[in-house]
Amino acid sequence: MLNNIKGFRSFYTKATAFSLAIVFSVFLAVAHEHEHKNDGANTEDTAHAVAEADSNHATHAAGEAQHGEAHGTEKFDAGKMIMEHVADAHDWHLWGHTSIPLPVILYSSRGLAVFSSSKFEHGHADYNGYRLEHGHIVAVNENGSVNDEITASIWDISITKNTASLFISLVIMLLVFISVAKAYTRNPNSAPKGLQAVIEPLVIFVRDDVAKASIGPKYQKFMPFLLTVFFFIFINNLLGLVPVFPGGANLTGNIAITMSLAVFTFVITTINGTKDYWRHIVAMPGVPAWVLVLLTPIEILGVFLRPFVLMVRLFANITAGHIIALSFFSLIFIFGEMSPVAGLGVSVFSLAFTVFMTCMELLVAFLQAYVFTLLSAIYFGSAVEEHHHAEEHH
Repeated sequence: MLNNIKGFRSFYTKATAFSLAIVFSVFLAVAHEHEHKNDGANTEDTAHAVAEADSNHATHAAGEAQHGEAHGTEKFDAGKMIMEHVADAHDWHLWGHTSIPLPVILYSSRGLAVFSSSKFEHGHADYNGYRLEHGHIVAVNENGSVNDEITASIWDISITKNTASLFISLVIMLLVFISVAKAYTRNPNSAPKGLQAVIEPLVIFVRDDVAKASIGPKYQKFMPFLLTVFFFIFINNLLGLVPVFPGGANLTGNIAITMSLAVFTFVITTINGTKDYWRHIVAMPGVPAWVLVLLTPIEILGVFLRPFVLMVRLFANITAGHIIALSFFSLIFIFGEMSPVAGLGVSVFSLAFTVFMTCMELLVAFLQAYVFTLLSAIYFGSAVEEHHHAEEHH
């Protein structure tokens, strides 16, 4: 390993550049997602879901349940609570009814508007001609009615919880990559220590067991991207399990984030595809012409299905775990409304299951980062592989 100091230092430097590129791209994707919401997208669409920390959900749900009981107006709605807590937000929830306000940045036919999300008072007040309704911002008239024309023109590029979490993960990745690269420069002939000793085995794992095994001799060209994707997904998966700020916003449970990562894989595969790669897709050698009529459309469709599968797999696996945990938390309040004793009895079971799910998600955090990186490497390997056809020698 010590004989490849320059190579690893180069990997960390390029990975830093890829981190910035990925963060910029997913920021645009999240901004576009919120713009789409302003056109009337349903906030209960799990494709826009970002899982919040499970323990925070329980605390907030308890506060909402107690508030409802005190006023006797409504019963605990498990479905509403779950969907509200897995959706993106314009503030960062901490506990109970306490949250960190985030900047709201809007551009519409009215011009540019920048203010704090606290001005909305959690959706109970209008500000500057705008209102927060069910997680998305709409324009309102002086009489309080919604102005559909201006609402349709809104470009929402606010710093939402997803975006804030994105910047936090960027800072963490930059600190990790830069500090480890400097450690190789300062101590080129000594064994790794501290953070360097933690990161180096992961880098070797991605290099030897993922890149080399899947791509072959040309693996070094793709290492910076593979390292960036692996650590980006892994770090954000772990942040999603942290119950306090800056954790609690599982970025990889958002379809816009996973779509951006999948698009990167698709573009890199497409650009690096060799003539043999495209020939096997368009007109596979040795296959009768009448079979190609059926096979070629399937192969072309597969080119687009591969990144689609990458996108959905990561999004679904990360989001599902949090929804399951939230469902078991909801049992506490559902049974608690029936009987305090029943609620207490179910809480023991729910807490035990949530601890089990958290342990499972620690494994899933690494596994999903590994699977996404491995499949990307396999696609790269198929694109640069040189084929030798027996029929060419007849």
